[in-house]
Amino acid sequence: MFKFLQSVVAGSGSGLKDLPYNIGEPYSSAWGSWIHSRGTSRDDGSPVSIFSLSGSSTNDRHLAAGRNGVKRLRTVRHPNILSFLHSTEVETSDGSSTKITIYIVTEPVMPLSEKIKELKLEGTQRNEYYAWGLHRIAKAVSFLNNDCKLVHANVCLESVVVTQSLDWKLHAFDVLSEFDGNNQGASTGPMLQYEWLVGTQYKPMELVKSDWTTIRKSPPWAIDSWGLGCLIHELFYGTKLGKTEELRDTSSIPKSLLPDYQRLLSSTPSRRLNSSKLLETCEYFQNKLVDTIHFMEILNLKDSVEKDTFFRKLPTLAEQLPRQIVLKKLLPLLASALEFGSAAAPALTALLKMGAWLSAEEFNIKVLPTLVKLFGSNDRAIRVSLLQHIDQFGDSLSSQIADEQIYPHVATGFSDTSAFLRELTLKSMLVLAPKLSQRTLSGSLLKFLSKLQVDEEPAIRTNTTILLGNIASHLNDGTRRRVLINAFTVRALRDTFSPARGAGVMALCATSSYYDSTEIATRILPNVVVLTIDPDSDVRSKAFQAVDQFLQILKQNHEKTSGGESAGDSSTGMASAPGNASLLGWAMSSLTLKGKPSEQTSHAPLNSSGPIATGPSNASSVMDTVSTPTINLISEAYMTDQPAPESPTSTDGWGEIENGIPDDNGSEKDGWDDIEPLEDPKPSAVLATIQAAQKRPVTQPKQVPSSKPKITPNVPKHEDDDLWGSIAAPAPKSVKPSTSKTSLASDDDDPWAAIAAPPPTTRAKPLASGRGRGSKPVVSKLGAQRINRTSSSGV
Repeated sequence: MFKFLQSVVAGSGSGLKDLPYNIGEPYSSAWGSWIHSRGTSRDDGSPVSIFSLSGSSTNDRHLAAGRNGVKRLRTVRHPNILSFLHSTEVETSDGSSTKITIYIVTEPVMPLSEKIKELKLEGTQRNEYYAWGLHRIAKAVSFLNNDCKLVHANVCLESVVVTQSLDWKLHAFDVLSEFDGNNQGASTGPMLQYEWLVGTQYKPMELVKSDWTTIRKSPPWAIDSWGLGCLIHELFYGTKLGKTEELRDTSSIPKSLLPDYQRLLSSTPSRRLNSSKLLETCEYFQNKLVDTIHFMEILNLKDSVEKDTFFRKLPTLAEQLPRQIVLKKLLPLLASALEFGSAAAPALTALLKMGAWLSAEEFNIKVLPTLVKLFGSNDRAIRVSLLQHIDQFGDSLSSQIADEQIYPHVATGFSDTSAFLRELTLKSMLVLAPKLSQRTLSGSLLKFLSKLQVDEEPAIRTNTTILLGNIASHLNDGTRRRVLINAFTVRALRDTFSPARGAGVMALCATSSYYDSTEIATRILPNVVVLTIDPDSDVRSKAFQAVDQFLQILKQNHEKTSGGESAGDSSTGMASAPGNASLLGWAMSSLTLKGKPSEQTSHAPLNSSGPIATGPSNASSVMDTVSTPTINLISEAYMTDQPAPESPTSTDGWGEIENGIPDDNGSEKDGWDDIEPLEDPKPSAVLATIQAAQKRPVTQPKQVPSSKPKITPNVPKHEDDDLWGSIAAPAPKSVKPSTSKTSLASDDDDPWAAIAAPPPTTRAKPLASGRGRGSKPVVSKLGAQRINRTSSSGV
């Protein structure tokens, strides 16, 4: 019989060698004769708790009660009862004596008395934590008494342990027995076989007298309700109960709990308060901590309105609750709810706020894995919230996670139909780009940015230029040479949106160290100089500063080359590249700008003017003197203010380009190679003049010999300075072949031949001919007919 019981108790092991756990240091206190020790699993090193009970013989009464406790703990399961993992019974002998030990392995816990000393809670936070803990134990007792018809018989401070998430759990089931109040045949025998293990101070009067008849006639909860009263007394007095008379002292019991405390300790068993009624009516349990945790535990039963309201209040509420409970209990609940989809998007704000209270190591373990999984969510609200707060956790992302797990999901937002989401995706690259590989930067990100620079929304075009200037330092040299000048001059400087042109000028200044003297002189300065007559005063101011900066670079290069330095120094840029550092600060403050669109608009007027630097300027002075409003990110209020070229960006939804834009024919181009000027809507007269001048070749036209003047008298004296000369109307197409040959023969000598009037002829011309800029005004129809008749008669 003993071997059978031993096999039932032992579980999967029959000896200590078969116990797959390592036994560590014991705690200073435990219930009864048990020893509570720390332990770890031999498989994965996870922490556990190991309870051990030893006896000298197989008939030891403590061992018999211990076997009862093991059996009950294995079969009774409840969230507020200690979780059983493993058990075994070991027999050892030293030659003269035999020792039998029972081992129980459970989830990692520690005695409640030691945990209270460790937390050191005071005042309101202590009362809230005690209320939550008592609420848990009362639910466990109610489950045993009302649902299972079991009697624990020894509810006290030592029978409660605390988990790593600070949950209180009931254990010590050695005395646990069925309540047989309906068994009339056993009305004279003891109902609790091991009641002798219970201390006299914890026994109600009927149990002290062993009045089993009265006990059987009493409700099932009578004995354990008394035990709850003992637990409350020990909890608030902080000492172990010495004798029953101490329960009459109520000076330390909270007033909201006192009436129920007295009903729990009623001298009449039938009048004692049921633990289930205690949970429903006790005013002491109605506090913020209990309500918050209870809401989180039944989150799936709440509707969307209740969830949204709760999570919007949670960040503020979390500051008022005990910090350790928030981090060890609320935070895991919140992370789990977000990961499995039961929490709304506003919960992410609360999660990040709680995560900010953790150390960097704990954040990477408890919060970061949940955030990485959320990037794959199909809930647009969740993804928007992640992008809005990416600056709070972006630094914790490793390069591998950002490149392989985060970016593929984020990149789908570049082609989203929502302009707001496209802009958020663009801003998030400020955090992610430094962690991306060169393959991802050149093969995917730059292609998306190339399309966004011609987006239909002017704010997105402006922010794309700002971002490109900021991530230039993370690109390799070949990509920078191929992309930057084309992106800033051909596109940004010719944008119809004035803040976009200003952003292009600033980006050129901030990346000045990446251009050699030839590029500055032939490609950058000719495009920047024409912006000195821009209609927008702020763009003009930035253009003047940029011209000063780039001329200073060329001057420094001239001085070095003239001083005898090697020819390799002809590519010298700024020595310290202060512009790059300035752009980092500018783009950071701009791209991370928070607030409502109306608030952002007030900081970025279309025609804001700033102070213009006087005297010589360098890169840092250029960045410092430019007015802040125009370099801030453009808010959504601008998105419909200005005409813009049609965006080629795909807008087919979320998941179309998860793996990036396909590379046609294996090309490595990123969108800016051999770029052609954009087909903008018809600009204003002044802006058209600027764009026309940018398109003119830099080389000087050949001088026209004075001996072959072909220009009509109507052409102004300074026609060669006219910015529109390169785009004038072509020569008339109705001229006779002989005349065309003459005109073409003189083109090499006369640059204006293309727009000069054709040579006079005696033949009649159609009315549509002769409309070049140098032709004579067309006479009236009546006069033309008279001339034709005269010519006919002469012939």
